[in-house]
Amino acid sequence: MLQRCRRTWRSRFATICCSKPEDTVRDRQEAAVSSTSDPIRVGRVVPHTSAEGPGVRFAIWVQGCSIRCHGCFNPHLWSTSGGVTMSVDQLTDAAIASGDEGITLLGGEPFEQAGPLGIIAQQVREAGLSVMTFTGYTLPRLRSRATSNQEIGRLLNATDLLVDGPYIASKPDHERPWVGSTNQQFHLLTDRYRALAENLPSETDRLEIRIAPDGLISVNGWAPTTTLEKLLAEDFDPIGTNSGRIHAQLATRTSSPGDSSISPRSSRPVSSE
Repeated sequence: MLQRCRRTWRSRFATICCSKPEDTVRDRQEAAVSSTSDPIRVGRVVPHTSAEGPGVRFAIWVQGCSIRCHGCFNPHLWSTSGGVTMSVDQLTDAAIASGDEGITLLGGEPFEQAGPLGIIAQQVREAGLSVMTFTGYTLPRLRSRATSNQEIGRLLNATDLLVDGPYIASKPDHERPWVGSTNQQFHLLTDRYRALAENLPSETDRLEIRIAPDGLISVNGWAPTTTLEKLLAEDFDPIGTNSGRIHAQLATRTSSPGDSSISPRSSRPVSSE
């Protein structure tokens, strides 16, 4: 059965065909950071998306998250036993070959696989791509951990645009694109997206629908709940042939209060790190 949105105004979701629902107590308690030599456990990869950050991007949803925000629409990405494994070279080569502006790391929790993801981020940056990372941890906490964990520091240093903080269902964000709740912060860690502070009001949420040759319909991006209800309806037939069924699982970026943020309708300052 398709998971239904528990938010009342808009939803974040993505198809994850390879993830598994099982969970363990050990998964719930662990917050391990992976080694640079480890393969990456991935829930989904979407190239050429305009819904996962500025420009056209190569989006990677990682599998595994110990934060587990209440109201998260990615519970299928919590367990570390789901998804598929991919190597650093596989993801790096695919991202560079895509011709996209940059990569977006989300999930799941990217900083719980900081080792290999930091290498990917470094390599795509060297190839001219940008890096946007979503995390449920706050930037101060990550910086504190980075003093004793160079892998976290590597991923931070290779990130141009960071969105930090857990999703808080009681604080929905109606104004800014790409984020789910008002506590989540945009941090400009490099000059790459400096203009975003002024241009953010012109950015809009997008909904993308892809139909595979086998009829599988995948969806990612943001949309009003009413639109999602139509898309997720069991009798929805987007191409008029009754040959397609949406197999979508709701997903959201789990991204807590930071020190500042970009907001088009507030006086909060832009965080330039």
